[in-house]
Amino acid sequence: MSSSAAPSRPGLSTRIDELYAAKASADDVFESFLDWATSGGITPYPAQEEALMELVSGANVILSTPTGSGKSLVAMGAHFAALAAGERTYYTAPIKALVSEKFFALVEAFGAENVGMVTGDSAVNADAPIICCTAEILANQALREGEDADIGQVVMDEFHFYGDRDRGWAWQVPLLTLPKTQFLLLSATLGDVTDLKADLSRRTGRDTVEVTGATRPVPLHYSYVQTPVQETIEELLQTQRAPIYVVHFAQAAAAERAQALTSVKIVSREQRDEIAEAIGDFRFTTGFGKTLSRLVRMGIGVHHAGMLPRYRRLVEQLAQRGQLRVICGTDTLGVGINVPIRTVLLSGLTKYDGVKMRQLQAREFHQIAGRAGRAGFDTAGDVVLEAPEHEIENLKLIQKAGDDPKKKRKIIRKKAPQGFVSWGEASFERIIEAQPETLVSHMEITHSMILNVVAHGRDAFARVRALVFDNHEPRTRQFELARRAIEIYRTLVSAGIIERFTEEDGSIQYRLTVELQANFALNQPLSPFAIAALELLDPDVPTHALDVISVIESTLDDPRPIINQQQFLARGEAVNSMKSEGIEYDERMELLEEVTHPKPLAELLDAAFEMYATERPWARDFELRPKSVVRDLYERAMTFTEYVSFYKIARSEGLVLRYLSDAYRAISQSVPEEFKSEELRDIIEWLGELVRQVDSSLLDEWEELAHPDPEKHAEQAQALPPAPRNILSNPRAFLVLIRNEMFRRVQLAARDRFDELGALDGAAGFDADAWSEAMDAYYEDYDSLGDGPSARGPQLLTVDQSPAESEGVWKVRQVFEDPDGDGDWGISAVVDLAESVEAGEAVLRVTAVGPLLG
Repeated sequence: MSSSAAPSRPGLSTRIDELYAAKASADDVFESFLDWATSGGITPYPAQEEALMELVSGANVILSTPTGSGKSLVAMGAHFAALAAGERTYYTAPIKALVSEKFFALVEAFGAENVGMVTGDSAVNADAPIICCTAEILANQALREGEDADIGQVVMDEFHFYGDRDRGWAWQVPLLTLPKTQFLLLSATLGDVTDLKADLSRRTGRDTVEVTGATRPVPLHYSYVQTPVQETIEELLQTQRAPIYVVHFAQAAAAERAQALTSVKIVSREQRDEIAEAIGDFRFTTGFGKTLSRLVRMGIGVHHAGMLPRYRRLVEQLAQRGQLRVICGTDTLGVGINVPIRTVLLSGLTKYDGVKMRQLQAREFHQIAGRAGRAGFDTAGDVVLEAPEHEIENLKLIQKAGDDPKKKRKIIRKKAPQGFVSWGEASFERIIEAQPETLVSHMEITHSMILNVVAHGRDAFARVRALVFDNHEPRTRQFELARRAIEIYRTLVSAGIIERFTEEDGSIQYRLTVELQANFALNQPLSPFAIAALELLDPDVPTHALDVISVIESTLDDPRPIINQQQFLARGEAVNSMKSEGIEYDERMELLEEVTHPKPLAELLDAAFEMYATERPWARDFELRPKSVVRDLYERAMTFTEYVSFYKIARSEGLVLRYLSDAYRAISQSVPEEFKSEELRDIIEWLGELVRQVDSSLLDEWEELAHPDPEKHAEQAQALPPAPRNILSNPRAFLVLIRNEMFRRVQLAARDRFDELGALDGAAGFDADAWSEAMDAYYEDYDSLGDGPSARGPQLLTVDQSPAESEGVWKVRQVFEDPDGDGDWGISAVVDLAESVEAGEAVLRVTAVGPLLG
């Protein structure tokens, strides 16, 4: 029986050394790898053997076989053959998570000294003979080094991303610029590759072989059902066809379906106890986490890109143990997610693609359907499609009418909802038989690409011309790319970035007048702009630390869920304000178009960027995006959970945390030491600890990329996500959390929000009335209460840690910023250390609000 992954055991490195020393023949290399595989209990399928034979003979291979048919073993064999021939080999994938997983798998098979990884964040063992990287990393290297690149072989996983509108160029560029390289292109859903095969052979001078048509190890059975989803799931459970993955095309629908299933008995009492034991003391901290905790204990999982990574990992690992019988998720399951399932149940055949509702493409359908059936566990997989809801309802009406013709005539059939894109059983039958669509080229020409080509040296004009006119685009599109290349060239020459000169032999050549950074166009390409913009900030203003944050945030991609909600709230406030001013409706609507999300320093940054891009035109490949997310979170003095709840974005909390993690790394890496004030260092520590306490896996992933530990990785892969570290282990960050909690109360008190204060402190005896009475007394002495940047300064907070050993608490005092500068009023509280460790945030109880005593 075959497998999709090579066995975990030593032996490959030693075999490679022997084969290389003996200058072994292709047959010997093939037999050696086959012997290694079979000695571990693997008998390759015919398609795997065919692909391996072609690879060792030097041909390019396009491997388009079904999911579970062992493409990973072929990739392993390709790396083996390259190393045995003394060639350097690259593995590429669309996302860092897959690159990281492959890195550790290859380290296990070939040894740590033979495998490296290059990401936009860091490089590990970058001179190794096997390199794992994303497609963009390889594409930029290919542009800069061309046929001189030390790349003997490239394995491109998930090659159907070649057809991605935004990123497809990165899959195409290596094919265009590495003529001495052998290629292995892998995907289960490639479609017709006739033109691609011919083009690849022409460029590399190698035969290009398509290996396809392999029998799926676990056959799929397809069915179309006209019963409500819940009934369908119950029937699948009763007929032993679980685990079931219920596919939705919106995160909200997936979560709602999981909630609806709580009325169904999914697992037994004994199984619930086993799940509870497996979960142990796993911390479900966020609002969605509380919901997920209840669901998984009932044998129901939720899985989509908006979840925190540790929640997704928990669901995956419980599913791998067979403890989740139903998982509700989105079609992101088809992108490298390792969730073993028996049945895929599709809730529909249409999706919203960001522009309109449309039917699924054949490629999308087969990517999802291919996840059904587990090799080594199932003898078959099931793919079930739910009929449209109105069709199911109409069938019920017909069945209710029975054989009575009068009743049948009186039936008022339900119509499809407005905007419904028609599909049904005939659509299902067609898409089952349909071959994946032919991949469509999406080549681009950017400033960064031109600069990378010119950085290579001689004959830049010829190489750019080839990039423009000898690609996979139709002729009309090539002319568009040519016009774009000329436009870019002119701007780079005008800016003095590229200069033209004449060689002694009379040839016209081009060169750069600047030196590009090593990771140019790979990681935070506007970081150099951010560093330059920091010089424009006034270090003496109270908001300087937050202004530094705003500069860095402007170079990061927008987290759309937060940005949308910020704009929604801003427009709501603007409407109320305009109504109170008596502004008419039409004028309100016109003015509302100008209201957007918060953009601190936007005017300063936009002007600075224009000047910067005039001298460095490649910066225009990227968009400056002023925004306030980290700054907003800090200024509101909220916890992560409170922030997500405030903006009502629980379904997207994973995306929010990913942004905060990226911001933490960017601020830590990009801001020079001379700009890091003590307040900014506090904010950096606070942000890092906040991310760790919510979900440490994002920062662990980053640190693991820089300092990989295969043994630790193997242990983590077998265990449920660990609990966050003790929050007291980072005293600086913990003090910022305390300061935030105290200052939030100052903000609310300054704005007379006593109900919210009561919600925070009512359990400790300080309800809304108590707060109101205390502040009435304050306002007898003073007219106002400061809640600006200076009101949250560390000098206004005192922390007494001495009771920690005897009472398990710290005593804190927040001084009010009164208009006279007396500083004789404030808030007293105690911080419960044990509860803080348990919660992963500062837990405090207000004990008094009033004048300072002594």
